Amino acid sequence: MKPKRLLVAYATLLLIVIMLMISLGRRVRTERKVAPRDYPEIQAEGILRIVTEYNQSGYYISGDTSLGFQYELCQAISQLSGLEIQSHLEMSLAKSFERLSNNECDIIAMNIPITSEMRENYLFTDPIVLDKQVLVQRTAEANGGQAPIRNQLDLAQKTLYIPKDSPALLRLRNLQDEIGDTIYVIEDELYSSEQLMIMVAKGDIDYAVCDQRIAKRTQEKLPRLDIRTDISFTQLQSWAIRETSPILLDSLNSWLRQLKANGRYEEIYKRYYE
Repeated sequence: MKPKRLLVAYATLLLIVIMLMISLGRRVRTERKVAPRDYPEIQAEGILRIVTEYNQSGYYISGDTSLGFQYELCQAISQLSGLEIQSHLEMSLAKSFERLSNNECDIIAMNIPITSEMRENYLFTDPIVLDKQVLVQRTAEANGGQAPIRNQLDLAQKTLYIPKDSPALLRLRNLQDEIGDTIYVIEDELYSSEQLMIMVAKGDIDYAVCDQRIAKRTQEKLPRLDIRTDISFTQLQSWAIRETSPILLDSLNSWLRQLKANGRYEEIYKRYYE
């Protein structure tokens, strides 16, 4: 009987030890995940990590030169702050927010339309640009004489394409409620706004929605497209950072204001948007 009782006691102790190890492991992983990373930690490392898109608005390579509105703006901030910029590319906005929450990046350097829902979970810089979303469709001449849509009510039962996780999705859902009818929205996982515009011009799809600034720049090469129908009002678009990084927010806003004051921001802005 005695050996059996000892065996039961040892087994119970072993079970308790295993449960404590599992609990400790979960605690360590949680602590690692939520470990603070604000400006003091970034400054100590000397690296500011950004995530942006691979396009002319974010980051792209021409020849042997790195370009892009967000990329150049971040490089200008690097010169002011003395921080090295480490760039990561991600086309999915949802995945970008995941990377931000997991401390894989410090800034989502994209033109993000600010919503009240987003403000509940993230901090946003001073506006980077003002923009709005427009309907991309073919001109009457390029569409067999069919006139472009001008009234948003006429979007009922139409199929509109947007890039996966585009901020335009929320606006289109609200627009559907406003017109009281169904708007079919397809989130394309492969193509960017520019590529969807090319598909509209070729007749592969009929409608897409994208930011007006991207639309204007792309339309210069695709005169078959009409981008005169607004989908949203003008919106403030900013960079997003973690809600646990208020010191970084203050620093970013200070650097952005300096760049606007010394003319560097306007120089970069005109190169890509005018």
